[in-house]
Amino acid sequence: MADLKMPELNSVIIAGNLTKDPIFRQTTNGTPVVNFSVASNRRYRDSKDEWQEDVCYVGIVAWNKLAESCRDKLKKGNAVLVEGELQSRTFKTEKGDSKTIVEIKARRIQFLNKKGTGVAEHHDEPTTFEDDSFEKHLTPEDTALLGDIAPHE
Repeated sequence: MADLKMPELNSVIIAGNLTKDPIFRQTTNGTPVVNFSVASNRRYRDSKDEWQEDVCYVGIVAWNKLAESCRDKLKKGNAVLVEGELQSRTFKTEKGDSKTIVEIKARRIQFLNKKGTGVAEHHDEPTTFEDDSFEKHLTPEDTALLGDIAPHE
């Protein structure tokens, strides 16, 4: 039987509200980066048929122009829809221990707050911002897999 190559697909979409204001920084070479987390709620019925709510907290990282848009437009409590890929990174804690976290590297963020919500920047309709550098990291095979998910203009 022929060897099959497993597709390398890493894609995630999540909607939620920012748990605190985004943290904006620049790398040593001046590349903008922003980190924030969102809380995404899930309602379900338990074994006693009673409604329960579960909250999932997810870290988000955005780069370049997307980071600048987040810095300028987002505040704690804003609703967003984030499309991107999962990435893990390892770092040393103050005690010297290694810690690994998994977060979403944002490709596209849609700001969902509408005018009159009283939260931070107001928009008449949802606004989408995209990472203008994301595709340069894709292989030709990845680009072919994502063909129908090309960035919206």
